[in-house]
Amino acid sequence: MGVTYFAGAAYHALTASKDGPSLYDLCDPLFHKHTGGDAHIVKFYKTALGNPALRPLLCRAGLPELRDPARFKAVQQALTAARDEANPDWDAIGRPIAELLDTVTLSHPAPKPVAASAQAPTLGEIDDVIRACGAHLLRSFDRNGFIPTYAAFNLIGDPDMHGRDFLMALTGLNSRGYKNSTLLFTLARIFIARSPAGKLINPPWTGIAEPMWEPVQIRHRSAYYDAFFTEALLSFGDTGLPSPDQTTSSRRAIDAMVEFCLTTSREDVRAHDGTTVSVVTALAPPPHPRFSRLFAQIKQDLGFGIYVPDCDTTACSFSAATQAGSTDPILDQPLLDFYAGYQVGNGSNEPMVTVPLNDHIDYDGAIVTWIDNLAGERPYGNDLDPTLNLDVLEVSFRNLVRWKVMETPKRLETLQRIIGFQRRLVASGAFADPKSHIYYLPELYSAYFGRCYAAFRELPAATQQAIDTDGTFEFIRLRVLAYVQGELIAREMNSFDAALALIALGHLGGELAHFAPALRCIITATGEGGRKGPFKAYEWNKMKTPTRILVGGPEVTSAFVLMGLALARRRMMNGHAA
Repeated sequence: MGVTYFAGAAYHALTASKDGPSLYDLCDPLFHKHTGGDAHIVKFYKTALGNPALRPLLCRAGLPELRDPARFKAVQQALTAARDEANPDWDAIGRPIAELLDTVTLSHPAPKPVAASAQAPTLGEIDDVIRACGAHLLRSFDRNGFIPTYAAFNLIGDPDMHGRDFLMALTGLNSRGYKNSTLLFTLARIFIARSPAGKLINPPWTGIAEPMWEPVQIRHRSAYYDAFFTEALLSFGDTGLPSPDQTTSSRRAIDAMVEFCLTTSREDVRAHDGTTVSVVTALAPPPHPRFSRLFAQIKQDLGFGIYVPDCDTTACSFSAATQAGSTDPILDQPLLDFYAGYQVGNGSNEPMVTVPLNDHIDYDGAIVTWIDNLAGERPYGNDLDPTLNLDVLEVSFRNLVRWKVMETPKRLETLQRIIGFQRRLVASGAFADPKSHIYYLPELYSAYFGRCYAAFRELPAATQQAIDTDGTFEFIRLRVLAYVQGELIAREMNSFDAALALIALGHLGGELAHFAPALRCIITATGEGGRKGPFKAYEWNKMKTPTRILVGGPEVTSAFVLMGLALARRRMMNGHAA
């Protein structure tokens, strides 16, 4: 989108006729000068919704339903209860807001079909982009002392969050601050989505992954990100393209990031059998996340003060460290024993999924997301994401011998039940539905399955057969390939979409001819990032609550483009199917 679009959208938002009470007519009397009750919800309102930057855009956004005094009063009474009651009834509080939320209609991107690209780029063009991406990552590490990632709020919310889903989140989340932020962000998104401000806050884009063009992006560091940057730099080295100095710099960065994952971000927790296990936290304590002082305070004010470990960050950190050749004793822990305590089985662990936003899928056999810390805190409740479970499989394959999985029936059973969950997901077609995924998109699930499949295929043939007795991996491979080749690359893509397509095609043995559209998209887009890097920032992962929070960055795009091009380059040099 160009300057003209944003100028026009801003003009319409600022000059629109007001059609009913606004967010501020509703909330200012309750929060603007109030003292007492729950101080956090008042501070959240002033910081996130009542701030001087947002107020001009929404002051003319009104809801005609709220002209009805009874409905206006019902919403105000709900907000007052959230503000004042010691133990609020969150279901009752959420219902009048849920009714309004169901009037909002949002849709997922639907890229237009495109003709197949006639010609793939040359190896020389591909090598140039790989070098540019590798240099970008190393330059960023040298400048910052780490490779940053960014978070940005999209206040219009997620298309899959309807009234029912909102109530699930409001009642299933544990932290009162997180409930407060979910309540108020959801209320605000109704006014945004139904006003001209929506076109300014949520402009259209090309492809599936959302560009991160919001004006406020929060730079930070997490072990989850360091794990994938480690894999990207390992991939860069495998191409043979880095200079000697870059090879040395890559090794230094990899060692530092593995140290950050396994030592700085390490946290001890209690397993379900009472033993102590070392895992990896989603966000290490200050100053390690590297927030600016301003955003560190805003994060606290918005109710994101407590972070707990998660199964995904732990799995990806262990995997990256294993690939980097780490011998840290933490890797000797058989994670499958720990994960078994977080595995849904025969209904026994079903209550662990307190925020079941994707309850249309069968959870049996899958691992939930969040790990209780030693204090027993779990501010986000718990949810379940299919892509996370691919990461658990992948790290288990890489550590199969170390963890004696084949010699331990319980560990093998845990592994096979996750595989069974994945088969049912793909057989139903739900893997291609964005609603099935809590933190990712179907295109990213496809790339991560490719990553998981590659680790599986590195095992001896007899071991593969013993683990996958009914050919599930081949079954999923064909379904995911069909989605990538028939849907993803057959439609308009952006550079991040194209990188994910290449990762899936490269690992899953896609025909070489199918690489051309994604390769051409990346070559054409090179330079789009301007001074920030070869490519723009796009959505890597997201959170649906308390509103749509995107995570990505120019360095993230460079990392995924590098990995995708490295796989394509290998295939082109080999000249035959994987």
